[in-house]
Amino acid sequence: MQFLSGCTEKPVIELWKKHTLAREDVFPANALLEIRPFQVWLHHLDLKGEATVHMDTFQVARIAYCTADHNVSPNIFAWVYREINDDLSYQMDCHAVECESKLEAKKLAHAMMEAFKKTFHSMKSDGRIHRNSSSEEVSHEFESDDG
Repeated sequence: MQFLSGCTEKPVIELWKKHTLAREDVFPANALLEIRPFQVWLHHLDLKGEATVHMDTFQVARIAYCTADHNVSPNIFAWVYREINDDLSYQMDCHAVECESKLEAKKLAHAMMEAFKKTFHSMKSDGRIHRNSSSEEVSHEFESDDG
């Protein structure tokens, strides 16, 4: 599946609308996004900035696309995640975080690309990815558009 630049714009706009509406009623949600090879952790923080029990985990190998280039706000970092349903079908979900700056959003995009590269190389060396697949072919499946 190919992703084109701008493919996350519409879902991000919808998420942004929900986020700005929620701002009127409650404090903004604070979180810490931790990008590592194999997994990305979204730690939810309480009003004191301390980690709560709730954390979202994303497998790097199932992240299909990420970008830090959005018209609605330059501070948004978004990624498309392949969620596997109970019946083994999948759906593509867009997730986004608002960063403190455009530079921070771009840094996250670069960190995600590095995590993907490390995950891909490890999976290839472990034999979980067929050796005859070219790394260029698979690397193009994961696109990063950081503007």
